[in-house]
Amino acid sequence: MANETAVYTHGFHESVLRSHRWRTAANSAAYLLGALKPHMRILDVGCGPGTITADLAERVPQGEVIGLDTAPGILEQARREAEGRGLGNVSFTTGDVHALDYPDASFCVVHAHQVLQHVGDPVGALREMRRVTKPGGIVAVRDSDYAGFVWYPQIPALDDWLDLYRRVARANGGEPDAGRRLRAWAGEAGFTDITSSSSTWCYATPEERDWWGGLWADRTVQSSYADRAVEAGHATQDDLRRIADGWREWAASEGAWFSVLHGEILCRVT
Repeated sequence: MANETAVYTHGFHESVLRSHRWRTAANSAAYLLGALKPHMRILDVGCGPGTITADLAERVPQGEVIGLDTAPGILEQARREAEGRGLGNVSFTTGDVHALDYPDASFCVVHAHQVLQHVGDPVGALREMRRVTKPGGIVAVRDSDYAGFVWYPQIPALDDWLDLYRRVARANGGEPDAGRRLRAWAGEAGFTDITSSSSTWCYATPEERDWWGGLWADRTVQSSYADRAVEAGHATQDDLRRIADGWREWAASEGAWFSVLHGEILCRVT
């Protein structure tokens, strides 16, 4: 999700969607699941290909889930995901988190996964999410924090990758270290009942390393992120190829390990 002041850094290359399609409510929204009730109406902001959205719909069988994204093309994938599961309580539409096209107090839960790191005004986005949430309802947000990523072995090209990604993301108007800022942003947005937590994704088996290292190697040379890195003068094509080779070296390293830190907030609307 983004408005005119921010650009979605990753874009929608296959290497990006490979990561998005892996996400589930269990591995990406576990902090929220205990609060869900079968009747709830949920807005899933920045739904992407809809795997988390469909999981949420399965958990509210008497309720309704709306998945929202800025990119119409990705919503076709989301609809196929829901149709393939036979879900009748989920729909998808385009929209902007900074200006949601819903009345006040429309939803029991508004959820956003990996969204606020990419928007131009995260506090404004949270205010808007709060506006469309019913009193007693929940705004649930989870974002990664790139400066909190940890890996082994310490391959220099991955240090260069992290530095480059953070520079490109900030030049696009986002904040790649969003996870640590979520609680502060929520306070600025007017929330007073905030529960904070953190969790990680961890990639360590040979299969996990091959998948994670492979998608980032591809993303580094083929995605919108790669195009923007070169066009804005942050890196050359040779730099990107060297970083991609570093990802493959990491993935092939015996005993390699990678942890992705996320910040999480559950904000009760009072």
